[in-house]
Amino acid sequence: MKKLSLFCIAMFAAILMSGCMYPDSERAENEKPYDDQLTSVQVAVEKFQEATNGMLPIKNRDQDVDQYIKYPIDFEKIVPAYLSEIPPNAYENGGLFQYVIMDVEENPTVKVVDLRSAEKIRELNIKLGINGYGPIAEQVDKNVYKLDYKVMGYEDEQTVPSPYSDVNLPLVATGDGTIYIDYSIDLNRILQEDKPKVTPGEDIRYLLVDKYPVVPAYSLPYTVNEKNEPEFLSEEDK
Repeated sequence: MKKLSLFCIAMFAAILMSGCMYPDSERAENEKPYDDQLTSVQVAVEKFQEATNGMLPIKNRDQDVDQYIKYPIDFEKIVPAYLSEIPPNAYENGGLFQYVIMDVEENPTVKVVDLRSAEKIRELNIKLGINGYGPIAEQVDKNVYKLDYKVMGYEDEQTVPSPYSDVNLPLVATGDGTIYIDYSIDLNRILQEDKPKVTPGEDIRYLLVDKYPVVPAYSLPYTVNEKNEPEFLSEEDK
């Protein structure tokens, strides 16, 4: 399963790098999840579903994969019959986003995955070495660790740009060597500003999914502590 996930990340990253060949003005168009592009794809998905008795234009994916990349859209099934062209910001066109469908059973909704994070995870996985485990700097939660980047050959802590704000997000690793993005900063901002009603023990990543077009892919589940602050959701907390 881990090998499959790493393969998917490497594939997305390779396609992502092809976007560097675009002119600056055109590349900028590929780096934002525009509402009109999301809407056009949403309409195409709904038309496809109506024409195929409820089928969705998605690629086959292992059911154990990250829930936020489990149902990628197969544009070959909707272009050009239901959509004139693949959106410029889609990774198939050298863009930074993979289009996916969330809530496939009740309310199929088009969202996107920011693939800049996949490229950084791919880079770090190469640094981990053949055993798949990285040097640990400290433990931050149950089975969640901060990597020792200096031992890995970096001068500074490695981060990824947040798709939700202007901050850079840290990365963490679990005991099996899998690397994840830490979305605590953005989750805490929503908790403080929007003050949603959340319950300790529930996965609160839906706060990001409901508020933004970009899903929190490559992440661990989160809940809230007694201070209503985000923390990693362990199996014991569920």
